[in-house]
Amino acid sequence: SFVVVEIAFFSCICAGIEEKNADSLLLPSRFIHKKYQLIDYGEQWNEKNDIKLNHLAKKKKKDAEKANAGEDVTSETRSKKGFVEGIHKKWDQLVHHEHYEIEYEIPTEKAKREGLADGMARDSSEFDEGFAPYSEYRTNNFHPWKEGEEYNGYYGDDDDDDDDDDDDEYPTTAKDITKSIPWLNQNGICLSSGKLRVGNSPIPYAGRGVFATVDIRRGEVVLPSPLIVMREEDFTIYKSDKKQKLARNIVDKSTVVGVELLFNYAFTHPDSPLYLVPTAPLANFINHGGRKMAGEKPNVQIRWPKVGSNSAKLFEWAYNQKHGSHFDNDFENHPFGSNHNAWLKDHPIDVMERSGKLAFDYVALRDIREGDEILLDYGTLWHDAWSEFEGRHPYARSGYFRHAVGVPDGFYPENWLHVSDQYEIAEIQDLENKPLKTGEVVPLTWAHNGKPLGSKYAYVVGLEKGFSDKFLEYSEKRGVIELYRRLLTEQEGYHLASDAFDVYNPGTFTNNTSEADKPMEFFAHRYKSAKYKFNMHFVAAWDELARKDLLKALGDAGLDIAIKGIGERFGYDNMTCFHSSYMGVTHCDKSLMHSDIYATDDKSWNIVFPLITVEGTEPELDVMSENMNTVVGVHYLKDVAYAFGDFGYHKTRMIAYYDPDDDSVDYGEMAANGVPIRVVFGAYCAQIDETNVAMIRHIYDGDDPAPFADQFKDVPMREIHWDRATGTSTLAKPGFTLPKSHPNPV
Repeated sequence: SFVVVEIAFFSCICAGIEEKNADSLLLPSRFIHKKYQLIDYGEQWNEKNDIKLNHLAKKKKKDAEKANAGEDVTSETRSKKGFVEGIHKKWDQLVHHEHYEIEYEIPTEKAKREGLADGMARDSSEFDEGFAPYSEYRTNNFHPWKEGEEYNGYYGDDDDDDDDDDDDEYPTTAKDITKSIPWLNQNGICLSSGKLRVGNSPIPYAGRGVFATVDIRRGEVVLPSPLIVMREEDFTIYKSDKKQKLARNIVDKSTVVGVELLFNYAFTHPDSPLYLVPTAPLANFINHGGRKMAGEKPNVQIRWPKVGSNSAKLFEWAYNQKHGSHFDNDFENHPFGSNHNAWLKDHPIDVMERSGKLAFDYVALRDIREGDEILLDYGTLWHDAWSEFEGRHPYARSGYFRHAVGVPDGFYPENWLHVSDQYEIAEIQDLENKPLKTGEVVPLTWAHNGKPLGSKYAYVVGLEKGFSDKFLEYSEKRGVIELYRRLLTEQEGYHLASDAFDVYNPGTFTNNTSEADKPMEFFAHRYKSAKYKFNMHFVAAWDELARKDLLKALGDAGLDIAIKGIGERFGYDNMTCFHSSYMGVTHCDKSLMHSDIYATDDKSWNIVFPLITVEGTEPELDVMSENMNTVVGVHYLKDVAYAFGDFGYHKTRMIAYYDPDDDSVDYGEMAANGVPIRVVFGAYCAQIDETNVAMIRHIYDGDDPAPFADQFKDVPMREIHWDRATGTSTLAKPGFTLPKSHPNPV
């Protein structure tokens, strides 16, 4: 199944060529709608196709009647009238597979990791009843905002005192990027300039090829092309079964069904993780002309845009745009040449982030005469692989041919070679060799370029050595861990319905709790398990006795130093730990990317650290980058906390330590020997003042479900757990703020 890719750049497509070659570049379709046409070439084509289908049905009926009467029935060649060239060849697909039903969209691994749109791609040649191949993909299109359509996004600060209007906060509309023909002639590039046409290639097995319609001189740009940037994993098709009731079982990554056809059109280097897919209308019809093929010598090669050319200027401008839903639209004033072919200096991961904003040119190696086929050397590796494949007997071929096109020697810069395409966080990689100091607060940064995930909200905090064990010992002594074992295995009397909560005295579960501490009340809340398909339970202090005891235990274990580190790192006057809770889980099939705190004037933090983890498992926590373009998984680490500030998006990853609802796994032995559980703790701390008290009250005050300790009824605060001026406040012995009129306000 195929769909035509739309390129959203300042490019001119000559009308005559566009009409003749509307099928241009064909890519695997992305299943976005629940019911969709396999091929969508526009309303006019669909109307004509309906007529064709009706005609075919009538003809089939007549043929059947003739056959029953003993008459000779011969198939006639279908007329091409009314069809764009080449589309009629795919007509049989429409006849047999006009529509598919898809129950729901399947979220891709890449979507979860990189925050992209949900969906999947299928190869109909591998389609089997009850099972469906699966592939990950990246979105690459820029869609201007429709004129007159309400924009529900963020417009920036609505500050009447700010006279500096920032148009960048508003989305780009189609009107903003519409340019006149003279402007395009002067500044744009033609992706289909009239120099080329598509026709049947004389090369065996080649199918269609590209031919010159005019004489082309040596060194002349034959065709410029924007590039989609991908990684090898993006082309892999895995076995999938949409009938599975658990999302984590839909895709079977142990079974590779195949490789996307798109792989054949990607350019790469054997030592690089980066794949480049040209998207110009005719680029992917250019056939191989190998050095070993007699009479089929290459006459073009790929080259990066030449400095000063329109292609170089256009993509220098595009590549340097910020991530987001708009372009700066200041093309004429851009300092061209200051960052020529900037992608060559970046790490492959950074280039992937700007997919579609770079290009290369196909350049004539020698004079090309009108009518000559345009040929490109696909490289020795491709040539040898094809020769081996072609040489087999058709019945011995293992499957469809798949091999990427090789780039010329020296085309990829050294910084694109021998590197990883996986997002990794430098601080976590270096912890063994460079452990964090107690109270040290460091932004999470990417290992590949040293840049932070977010400018304000994703940090790692060094805790006192032994902190995790000390607080775990307290939690076991108070019976909280035993409460979790009963809740997460749904023992009798401890099964909570979705979004239900109850109050317990976990101190009665152990022999280590004093009689004075046993009455402490903790509430347990099973958070929306039906909606998010996990068994996440929150446990937190319910009464004042438990709240104070919990804060004292955090301070005794050493969290005071971490709160002090955050306060000093961000220049706060004071901090208050206004809420805290345990979080326990054994399985997660779906969870919500969320931010616990937001719009508090960058003065609030969710400090998360582990108590019990399961060894040898995948990363437990997904963290989203500030531009929302990337999600990376991280492991919880002993004596290390993650700190998420305003709009610090994160979520629990899909895991299954123990899930009795999963029919694909036998948990009998595990249930008998002890179910593995994961328990982490989150402390919510902030400088609460006039700028954010209303928002924090909105987020956390009230009975939903517990009467959280009301630290923010009014300001000044009644408890301060770290104070810059005196440094005497602690979680165990908070300071008290008095009215400002008091001679000693602290």
